[in-house]
Amino acid sequence: MARKKEYIEAEVIEKAMALFWRNGYETTSMQMLEKEMGINKFSIYSSFGNKDGVFIESLKCYKQKLKQITDKLNASSNGIIGLRQYFYDFIEFSKDATLRKGCLVTNSANELHEDANPKIKEELSKFTNNIRGLLAHNLQQERHFNVSDVEEKADYLIISMFGLASASRVFNDAQLNNYIENIFKSI
Repeated sequence: MARKKEYIEAEVIEKAMALFWRNGYETTSMQMLEKEMGINKFSIYSSFGNKDGVFIESLKCYKQKLKQITDKLNASSNGIIGLRQYFYDFIEFSKDATLRKGCLVTNSANELHEDANPKIKEELSKFTNNIRGLLAHNLQQERHFNVSDVEEKADYLIISMFGLASASRVFNDAQLNNYIENIFKSI
């Protein structure tokens, strides 16, 4: 007879997501996951396969949490103004009390090695391409941008988001605000 799970997967994944968000993918060990999730390795392997499986589920959880601001961006009909607001919304989203955690995807992508699991790379790339698509969608609302402009500026903005996510862990509000305002002066 199979043992009954004594935990709720969504709850333990949220705990794992928070750990990956704080520490990154590479730094997070199975022992750390066991402790943070409050379940043993057998349960982790049984439910998620391995650390990669936990991380992929954590990315899904992160995407769901980020939905509060990505939905707002997706519904925006004011082009660059909506994009600028998304950058400010992200700064607020990344706060944990007084500490900013940056972005789970950016934090993890920054530490990936060349030989990292291709599935992890693919998931990070899919996530990033989705955000880039939202940025491009809002840029298309600006009538004076042609298709080439939209593509170029969407690349610029997604790379700027990576920079903002990394910078948000180190710099103060005034510096981050200056960074955001200068990004949009360039657009």
